[in-house]
Amino acid sequence: MKILLVDDHNLFAEGLKTLLCDFDPAPEVILCPSCEQALDTPDLAAVDLVLLDYYLSGVSGIEALRSLRAACVNSLIAVVSALEDPEVIHDLIEAGAAGFIPKTTTYASLSSALRTVLSGTIYLPPALLAIQDNNKSTNAPSGLNLLSPRQREVLDQVVMGKPNKVIASNLGISENTVKAHVSASFRLLQVKNRTEAVFAAAKLQNSRIEASV
Repeated sequence: MKILLVDDHNLFAEGLKTLLCDFDPAPEVILCPSCEQALDTPDLAAVDLVLLDYYLSGVSGIEALRSLRAACVNSLIAVVSALEDPEVIHDLIEAGAAGFIPKTTTYASLSSALRTVLSGTIYLPPALLAIQDNNKSTNAPSGLNLLSPRQREVLDQVVMGKPNKVIASNLGISENTVKAHVSASFRLLQVKNRTEAVFAAAKLQNSRIEASV
């Protein structure tokens, strides 16, 4: 596992790196204090996970995310920030983020969130999911159980922010087939776009965690 940690707050970045290196197996962690330096990382395409701070000098969080999303088409990108504005988080997801981890969370919750994203699973704060539930009632989690194995494969890559062309290449199918699976999956989930699908996937993950406790 190769992780790119993009954060210009040295104390937090070093602490997060230490936490990650305590995992078993320990991932390779590359620290970058800027988006520009991150984009110049050797063998950037081999990065499995990008942990991106929302506040970076010289570039907005959305711009940094879009640049890294374009450069790391097969990488999972999660934003780590002290900012917990629901509208901003929605915008980040719309721009290709596959998760959001608050810097204000407890050590135990941070560790759990990191393990979740390291497993390739969507993570969103439970408080944010609660707000989403209050704003819109959805049967998406149960709808996920109705998806075919191929639809689930496509959806997993959609919520990670991968474009249709990349999904088609990864799965060995045509872009038109990808589009058909996406449309069918969205109908079953009763969602209209990728952002709502990400929330549905995160909600299902949280319900599974709660059921296992």
